[in-house]
Amino acid sequence: MSDHSTSKSSPLTTYFAVWAALLVGTFITYKAAFLDLGVFNAAVALTIATTKALLVVLFFMHLKGAPEKLLKLVVISTIFFLFILLALSMADYGTRLRS
Repeated sequence: MSDHSTSKSSPLTTYFAVWAALLVGTFITYKAAFLDLGVFNAAVALTIATTKALLVVLFFMHLKGAPEKLLKLVVISTIFFLFILLALSMADYGTRLRS
């Protein structure tokens, strides 16, 4: 039988702070969509989205209190998949015909 009374839960203020950070990240994504960054539009959007996803994983999925090895694995895999997304996006953009 699992003992839920000994597990630590994040305080409510932390949840609201992370929620506010996610809202700010969403607003930054919205504003960045109107900027003409050239080939870096997708890179900026994916970087902001990855940062927001990392916040969700760390705080809402309680990875912040997890063992250090698991945390390193998640951060490294997050950065790895960000680079994959950026590489595929830039490869797609680079092969498009310009008019």
